[in-house]
Amino acid sequence: MELYNAAQWLLDRHLDAGQGDRVAIRCRGESLSYSDVIREVWRVQRALGELGVGRGERVVLVMNDSPEMIAWLLGCQRSGVVPVPLSTMATADDLAAIVVDCVAGVVVVSQLYAPRIDTIAIAATELRHVVVIDAGAVESGTVESGATVSVAAWSSFVDATEVGVADTGRDSQALWLYSSGTTGLPKGVIHVHRSPQATFDTYARHVLQITPDDRCLSVAKLFFAYGFGNSLTFPFGAAATVILEPERPTPMSMCQLVVAEQPTLFFAAPGFVAGLLDAGLADAGAPSETFASVRATMTAGETLPGDLHRRFRERFGHAVLDGIGSTEALHIFVSNTIDDQRAGSTGVVVPGYEVCLRDDADVVVDAADVPGYLHVRGPSTAVGYWNRPEATAVSFRSDGWLRTGDVYTRSADDHWTFLGRNNDMIKAGGIWVSPAEVESVVIEHPDVLEAAVVGLRNAEGLEEVVAFIVARSGHTIDEASIDSHCRASMAAFKRPRRLVVVDVLPKTATGKIQRFALRDQLAAATPTE
Repeated sequence: MELYNAAQWLLDRHLDAGQGDRVAIRCRGESLSYSDVIREVWRVQRALGELGVGRGERVVLVMNDSPEMIAWLLGCQRSGVVPVPLSTMATADDLAAIVVDCVAGVVVVSQLYAPRIDTIAIAATELRHVVVIDAGAVESGTVESGATVSVAAWSSFVDATEVGVADTGRDSQALWLYSSGTTGLPKGVIHVHRSPQATFDTYARHVLQITPDDRCLSVAKLFFAYGFGNSLTFPFGAAATVILEPERPTPMSMCQLVVAEQPTLFFAAPGFVAGLLDAGLADAGAPSETFASVRATMTAGETLPGDLHRRFRERFGHAVLDGIGSTEALHIFVSNTIDDQRAGSTGVVVPGYEVCLRDDADVVVDAADVPGYLHVRGPSTAVGYWNRPEATAVSFRSDGWLRTGDVYTRSADDHWTFLGRNNDMIKAGGIWVSPAEVESVVIEHPDVLEAAVVGLRNAEGLEEVVAFIVARSGHTIDEASIDSHCRASMAAFKRPRRLVVVDVLPKTATGKIQRFALRDQLAAATPTE
């Protein structure tokens, strides 16, 4: 077996090249060099040894974005242990279920989430140790569950001198990421050591054109695939700098951070882009020059409506690169590029990946502008889901193709356009309707900030188009005006038959709109016979 370790590629090689003094992390006004980071990684490796964590075992991380989070991710990988970062927004019960599912023996939490430990320990009988970060007021002790679980403050673990790299290979397990889990228990997606470098060599190198002089700032957090690439793989792969923010971001807090830290690459979700445009930033001391240091903004998670794309690029004056990726593919595989930005389109295939469309009979769709189910094949695809053989068989084909569950079209010049998730498509009047297409029209209305479109069956059992709408700040929604706008801009069968005005749209941690929650809301409000 050829020895290879993802953490060694991300970190050690820069030190070997004499770049240890380069700034790796900026957080809360402080800098850590690559030499500083590896010392923290050695400390994590020593702690893993003291805790008795063996090769291939899972360590769950419920942590804010911070230098400690990066040290634990890399320290686990460097020791051949598998880190499992989880959403800090998950409830204690949800976290407990995943800790049980992945059979983790150790959980590491930021102090803010320490109150969730009891619930996790009661459910997870395999759990042996909990480590609490920044736990100035937490003393070592135990939590009584089915077995005794020790609790220790991270400050109680001492620094370490150099610790070796585990003899892992490219196909050794390196990282588990749990899917969004719109229904039921999220699935553990298994990635191997070759996958992070693969996303760097494809997306970061060819699309971002990243260099050591770049400074990366991501709204998306490290605990899911998009943020993992933005804040770890890409900056560390290039010996560049990542800017971390532990707190939950707001448009204003991000603008303040951009002014203070001068990032060159900014990663967000479409909903956050809408928020930046809507927040009255010029009036609040954040004019267009706020983003003067940024050479490109990347979006993913949901499709970026064409109107938002155009307005953001005009307002802030730099490239906007919308793209699509997935937890199973680890990062983005279709994207707009620096030289080719098409509003309303997801872009072109990232070099290194193959993409195709298939119909209901699993036959490849070759014709342009014909909808099909999106499939991708590339070097960063996961090896499957943990302990879910049936789900793995559905999504991961034996020939390397991954079924994403998205419905797309391909133009004659090979640009790809998102229509919706396969279970979100609407059949109105016997004709398929793309929620994304209707949303892009609705959002062009000057009073609309965000829109989400779902289908609802009426009293006759026919599916109708329903649009949930969030108004821009200082605006009110006039349904007649919206209807008139839609009549003038789309075919009659696509036009929303009902408008629902809401304050916010329900979203996953990755920024994806939870359309199932909107359908449930409609169902609950619809009287039954």
